[in-house]
Amino acid sequence: MKDLKWNTLSSEYLYKATWFTIRKDRCETPEHKIVDPYYVYEFPTWVTAVAITEDQQVVMVRQYRHALGETLMEIPGGCVDDTDPSLQAAIERELQEETGYTFSNYEYLGKISPNPSTNDNLMHMFLAHGGKKTHEQQLDHNEEIEVYLFSIEEVVQMLKNNNILQALHATCLFYALNKLGYMSY
Repeated sequence: MKDLKWNTLSSEYLYKATWFTIRKDRCETPEHKIVDPYYVYEFPTWVTAVAITEDQQVVMVRQYRHALGETLMEIPGGCVDDTDPSLQAAIERELQEETGYTFSNYEYLGKISPNPSTNDNLMHMFLAHGGKKTHEQQLDHNEEIEVYLFSIEEVVQMLKNNNILQALHATCLFYALNKLGYMSY
């Protein structure tokens, strides 16, 4: 296979913030074409989980998403912090903070790219088992998150009805449901 990787000739940061950075690159293709400018959005690494309680209920969260102007049903997840020693530790923390649930077992489902043409980050997906409510939510100052429990069959129906609008979360749900034997092709 031909190497299609571009060579970055220069980079300039246009905007830097905690959760979002914009970079302008000047690149050269293997065919020696110059691509200038090429904008890259830098985001933190993300983690998310399909979280299943001890009695086989799926823990879902409902929250307002301002950019879309919609309140969505999603799965728990968030950013990996610099203080998280691992990806699993990050999703354990996010699950406790957002839902108050602790889980006894985690399976790594893989990674996906939110948008590889512009975003430089990845989202790592987990399947968490054996959850039980152990804490109260510990939300960030701008978070208002409602926690819901659904049967696996109800979640499958939500996907069939296109009720999970967050594409990355729908993808994680499909991977987890496939692992659990609920998907047929």
